Amino acid sequence: MPTRGWRCGPNQRGTVPTMGRPWWVLPLQVVVGAYLLYGLVAGVLTGAADGGPGRALLVAAIHLAGLGCWALVLRRRTAPFAVLAASAVLGLAAHWLAPFSGTTLLYAVVWLAPFRTRLWQALLLTVLTTGGFVLVSLDVGLDPSANYGIAAGLGWAVYIAAVVNQLATTKRQTAAVAAARADAAVLAERQRMAREIHDIVAHSLAAQVVHLEGTRMLLERDGDREQALERVRQAGDFARAGLAETTLAVAALRGQHRPLAGELAGLAGDFRATTGNPCELTVEGDPDVLAPPARLAVVRTVREALTNVHKHAPAASVTIRLRCGDDGCELDVRDTGGTNGGVLAATGSGYGLVGMRERAELVGGSLDAGPHGPGFRVQLRMPGP
Repeated sequence: MPTRGWRCGPNQRGTVPTMGRPWWVLPLQVVVGAYLLYGLVAGVLTGAADGGPGRALLVAAIHLAGLGCWALVLRRRTAPFAVLAASAVLGLAAHWLAPFSGTTLLYAVVWLAPFRTRLWQALLLTVLTTGGFVLVSLDVGLDPSANYGIAAGLGWAVYIAAVVNQLATTKRQTAAVAAARADAAVLAERQRMAREIHDIVAHSLAAQVVHLEGTRMLLERDGDREQALERVRQAGDFARAGLAETTLAVAALRGQHRPLAGELAGLAGDFRATTGNPCELTVEGDPDVLAPPARLAVVRTVREALTNVHKHAPAASVTIRLRCGDDGCELDVRDTGGTNGGVLAATGSGYGLVGMRERAELVGGSLDAGPHGPGFRVQLRMPGP
């Protein structure tokens, strides 16, 4: 469960992806296990020398219980704080029976605490363990200089363990952040490709659909053959235009582009040629100061707006105004409205406005679209270069 402050061990692992253990964990566990076994043997020998076989057996039993606690903490079988506290008590008991025989258990407690408990719990265990060691040492009459040296060593042990644990935690969190950024980059690329498919392929195919549909109707009604051939030629023109737009999009993604005013003039000219309706273009300032993503947003917004006019108001005229200055750029596309819907009205995917808004947000701008008088208005605002 989340808490404030720095948390160690399993509490932090709940917030990052599970990763494999570092290579050094198993060797470290082997070393600590060997160290505890050494403490067991040394404690038995010390206990036998000080109090005979009975005390040696009691010290051995205490160390075996401490080894059991150590194994439980490593395998996370129970509450680590309580088990480590019990192990510290066992170490102090062994130290009281045979001086310094429980030191290995005490060092194991302060070393494992930062890896298995919260930081404040690890510090509390270290303070209590160190204080208990000093008190027991004074009670049995040991040399104070040696006692204070071991007490300082216990403090340094928990400090080093906390630093190592924090480094491992930071590494896991860094890897998790990198993975999240990679996932976000993949998602952004998918969204970008979806917009490109809609803006290029969908527009080209929609225009071809209307001309091919008109050709079919003419042929079914024994209409004018020349008119049918003209519609087929126009469908082919749209297919070639779509291919050309794909090439231009690839060039734009590579940082190659032609003047923005020229691109917008081409779109306005295509609209006039296709619909026979007026399309007025006004450009104020220098639009070529825009960064490539902003340029692409302007071109795609104009294209989408003109296509929507063609779909939903085929008799409408259009005015396009682009103004660029130090305070930013503003694009305004308006149509005069008219008959709602045409053959193309049912060919859209419904993602046109969504794509325009996504492009505007990607360049730090905003897009407003909605009815304006009898017609429709699309307004794109972007920050200055």
